[in-house]
Amino acid sequence: MLRDACLGRSHRAPAALDRIREVLDRTREMLGLPADHRIALVPASDTGAMEMALWSLLGQRGVDVLAWESFGMGWASDVTTQLRLEDARVLEAPYGELPHLGQVDFDRDVVFPWNGTTSGVCVPDDRWIGTGEGLVICDATSAAWAMPVPWSRLDVATFSWQKAMGGEAQHGVLILSPRAVERLESYRPPRPIPKIFRMVKQGRIDEALFRGSTINTPSLLCVEDALDSLRWIAGIGGEAATRARSRANLDAASRWIGGCRWANFLAARPEIRSSTSICFRITDPWFAGLAAGEQRARVQDLAGLLEAEGVAYDVASYRDAPAGLRVWGGATVETADIERLFPWLDFAFSEIKRGAGG
Repeated sequence: MLRDACLGRSHRAPAALDRIREVLDRTREMLGLPADHRIALVPASDTGAMEMALWSLLGQRGVDVLAWESFGMGWASDVTTQLRLEDARVLEAPYGELPHLGQVDFDRDVVFPWNGTTSGVCVPDDRWIGTGEGLVICDATSAAWAMPVPWSRLDVATFSWQKAMGGEAQHGVLILSPRAVERLESYRPPRPIPKIFRMVKQGRIDEALFRGSTINTPSLLCVEDALDSLRWIAGIGGEAATRARSRANLDAASRWIGGCRWANFLAARPEIRSSTSICFRITDPWFAGLAAGEQRARVQDLAGLLEAEGVAYDVASYRDAPAGLRVWGGATVETADIERLFPWLDFAFSEIKRGAGG
């Protein structure tokens, strides 16, 4: 509802600041953030929030980066080729698996995505997160609001509205622990920090950023959309309800896979399967015998058939992932609609296979 929205105003106007503060306050309360953690609205979606953290915080000590899909690989590339940190370890795993979590050294800074959005693989829990001198920096987009994220064990956490909240894109949410703030105030990175990443003024954290002010001009329409999403979440029972809805979607996918003869989860083990970015590999022998480029073409044909029928959109796997399917299972998707999709997937695959003479 836009009847009382604060639109067409300066984002510095008191009414607009109040709206942004309301988003941050509701988010803090509903996620159960620790009282001593700061939260801010920042530019450029989850990517912008993560880049702010990496450019501003890393370099004081060694860093371990966990990468098992494209976004983790992107953070690893930032650390090694953009920031060019010499003491950096990239702990990798192929699509469908996780790196060995026991290798992580928490006396180093640690960077990882909670949920691998392009692989459908998430960390199973927080028991592997140790204590040490390093900061724990987590890309929590597509996990926040859908999985039990241990905010008190993370020094930096980021997410964006367009994933599990179902809101509009463009803006990111940045959450900092006191340890992260201490690093910001005590460590000056040996590199220029672009204005859009700056969180420190005259050696102190810029508290205005955590009271509703923003580095650049936000979309107040997107702010209203986020408020609408947060009110919806509150109305259905809060974060516990959104997690349950997402889990129900994964359970529905598991039931379908239990009887499916041509597909399986990309995530090899049940305990690491994402409930939001649910990814499938195609196991049919005919498909497996195709060259990689032909596999991608056939997946695009399948996705195109579903789109032409108005059944589903954008279900082809991410461009860097193995050829397959990706279905969004976040809380904004009704389980009944997920269940309606699966017979269509069976139909579409059989049509593509038949049309190719498979």
